[in-house]
Amino acid sequence: MRRCTLFYALLSIVLALTSAVGCREKQQITGSTTENTGKPISISGAYALYPMVVRWSEEYKARHPGIQFDVQAGGAGKGMTDVLAGAVDIAMISRSIKEVEVEQGAVPFAVCKDAVVFVVNAQNPVLDLLSAHGLTKEQLARLFLNPEPITWGALLGTGHTERVNVYTRADSCGAAEMVAKYLGVEAQEDLHGIAVNGDPGVAEAVRRDPLGIGYNNIGFAYDLTTGVAVSGLQVVPLDLNGNYQLDPDESFYATKTDIVAAIAAGRYPSPPARALYLVTKGSPDPVEADFIRWVLTDGQAFVDEVGYVSLPETVLQTELGRLP
Repeated sequence: MRRCTLFYALLSIVLALTSAVGCREKQQITGSTTENTGKPISISGAYALYPMVVRWSEEYKARHPGIQFDVQAGGAGKGMTDVLAGAVDIAMISRSIKEVEVEQGAVPFAVCKDAVVFVVNAQNPVLDLLSAHGLTKEQLARLFLNPEPITWGALLGTGHTERVNVYTRADSCGAAEMVAKYLGVEAQEDLHGIAVNGDPGVAEAVRRDPLGIGYNNIGFAYDLTTGVAVSGLQVVPLDLNGNYQLDPDESFYATKTDIVAAIAAGRYPSPPARALYLVTKGSPDPVEADFIRWVLTDGQAFVDEVGYVSLPETVLQTELGRLP
């Protein structure tokens, strides 16, 4: 009888411990704690958001050692295709989400903001004129919406006979869509030029061509270390009021800090400035939701440091309220 009592006592202790462990595992899976779940978070999409998400993933992993990340840049179009096909957990998107994508299950969360800028080679023969006057929307439309060749002289009203070489994106991307919308058309397919794949590809093509002009997300036009334009590139100012000179309130391109401040203040137009999104297919699972929640709260501390623009607190609170 005494042995039986001891046995049941030990069994009760084992069951109690097992129950406690089971409850803890359940909390880790269903609550906000993501330690040791072993679930990697796969992310693909926009080059525009890639540097920011890499930094967020590094900081989040430092706080949650059990979480692994696989972050790949390939353009917003690829990211959306991947997430809707179930090939990745989260897409990085640098344009508005289309209704047809929402109908297929896309659930976007706005996380920060940046912009697309126009770039030329640092050895461009008319660089002084471009820096002093900028380019109007009409001049940019002449370059990117008209397939007929044009010289730098014809564009600027000078005697320069060198032909302008226009570069655009070959991959489906938010940057091209923002340029199209800024120039008054709807789709990336409306842009003309030599098609190059990816943000790094356009930057490199222009960097190698003294007569080239293209466009990049600011993270690829400015050096993240020095804060000035990437070696071999110069950012072309926008002549926003169309008076063919760069006025003091239009001059904010010297450093990434300057243009980020202009984007935050609304002095740089939108588009090509725009919100950036993390997108899941359907409601994010607990692991994905915990990462996005951290991005929208503690992760915002790194936005300015990496060279992006924080969204207003009211927007961040709205996005937090949409998480499960």
